[in-house]
Amino acid sequence: MKMVKSLLLGTAAGVVAVTMGQAADLPVKAKPVEYVKVCSLYGAGFYYMPGTDMCIKIGGYARAEITDYSNGNMTQGPGQGDFNNRGTANLTMRGRGYVTADAREQTAYGTARGYIAAGVATADIGNTQLPSILGFNRVFVQWAGITAGIAQSMFDFYSAAAVGFRAYNPSSDTGDSGWWLWAYTAQLGNGVSATLSAEARRTTQMINLSEAGAAASGLTNLATGLCGVGAQPGSMTGDVAAAAAANTAPLCYGGQTAPDIVGNLRVDQAWGSAQVMAVAHNDNAGYYGQAVATTAANGFGGTGFGGPSDKWGFVLGAGLRLNFPMVAQGDYFQTQVNYTQGAMRYLNQGDAAPGLFSEQGNKAAFGVMSDCVYGAAVIASGAIPVGATGCNLTTGFGVNASYEHYWTPQFHESFVGGFMEVRYNSQANTQLCAYETLGAGAGFGAAAVPVSGCNNNWSVTTWATRFQYDVTKSFYLGLELLYNHYNSATSPTGTIGSVLAGQFNSATTTSGIAASSVLGNENNLSITARIHKDFLP
Repeated sequence: MKMVKSLLLGTAAGVVAVTMGQAADLPVKAKPVEYVKVCSLYGAGFYYMPGTDMCIKIGGYARAEITDYSNGNMTQGPGQGDFNNRGTANLTMRGRGYVTADAREQTAYGTARGYIAAGVATADIGNTQLPSILGFNRVFVQWAGITAGIAQSMFDFYSAAAVGFRAYNPSSDTGDSGWWLWAYTAQLGNGVSATLSAEARRTTQMINLSEAGAAASGLTNLATGLCGVGAQPGSMTGDVAAAAAANTAPLCYGGQTAPDIVGNLRVDQAWGSAQVMAVAHNDNAGYYGQAVATTAANGFGGTGFGGPSDKWGFVLGAGLRLNFPMVAQGDYFQTQVNYTQGAMRYLNQGDAAPGLFSEQGNKAAFGVMSDCVYGAAVIASGAIPVGATGCNLTTGFGVNASYEHYWTPQFHESFVGGFMEVRYNSQANTQLCAYETLGAGAGFGAAAVPVSGCNNNWSVTTWATRFQYDVTKSFYLGLELLYNHYNSATSPTGTIGSVLAGQFNSATTTSGIAASSVLGNENNLSITARIHKDFLP
């Protein structure tokens, strides 16, 4: 009996010991899993980041496009060096894909927001080996009325991208590419707001038409081609090599020393929107002449030749949007008018390359776009320029209008029209004409002689329609027809030859332009097809 009792007690003790040992090996109870929760504060697609009060939305889009008769360039289009010959790449393909991240949280002074859009954008005319180009069009922070970074210009109102695919319908819209700014917006109540913004300056080019001094002086010969045509002129910035390289070419636009000052007053209500806006733009020219291959200061004396005084150009604009739900749900009309002196890119943001050249057969249309024209009759090292002009600001006018109509809830069409005009005052036109027609005209700067039959004013008129089928709220197919009419500048002989005589654009003299081509109005019809998928609605 004693033996049985001892066995029972021993077995019980062993079981307890084993059980305690197993209990000691069990893991500590896990904390509750923090599942991702929907954040409804800022609209659809936002989620709380686990463990924080911050909400984030990840989105983006993927897009494929193909365009015919766009001169191999979906941005600048048929108005930039278009020769319409066997070397012209009309068929252009492009793929774009962007990923967006939108993070927001509440602070004592309102919502703090950070936003970025980055991805791949490429265009191919049949010779691209690696069709991938990293890019971005939005990087900004918003808080307490402040917007800072790459966003949309506070001057913008008319949305070109909302009603069309191509950027060479001239407008001021930066909505697709973005623009650097630092702005403050005050909400005044009842849908009324006012904004003041400091933005990166928008430039085309400045044209310096100064006679070069004797060759022995080592001056850059500014009479061999318009300064800055086809590219932004160099500035004395960057590393030493870049600075030296910039100083070997004419410096027509000075370096950025002041931002564009932009202001707007806007109202947004159920009937639509309206806005008035203005810009102050610093037109600071370079020098009348420069010494080659030197980084010395180019004031008066030594190697310097002086330059015209700064001028402040300006832009005035007004926009209107009217909603027409009584016609069809989603219908609206929008328009914007702009007038400028000295800031022409506010009329044509999408096409940064200045000017117009389009040739078909024995006809050609051309036009020069600039913010300012200046020059001197005589410049020499260490001497004050003779016959110097100030900065003659170029005048421009532009208007855009469109109507978006929904034939069905999924099928809609836009009807688009636009007009842009470039005009030069008498002194600027005289300098351009004398330079363009060296032989018919004569002189530089204030000594330039008027040339009969020469007029550098020109304009562009555009009409377009875009058909779009929304398969879903985030997936669509589209087709656009865009017609451009170019109203050319004129020359004394009525041909491009008299313009080439002055090497109007030295880069084009070896490009096969027929000097006998008759100057006149040109037309172009381009066709674009697009397929687009948003990651989020």
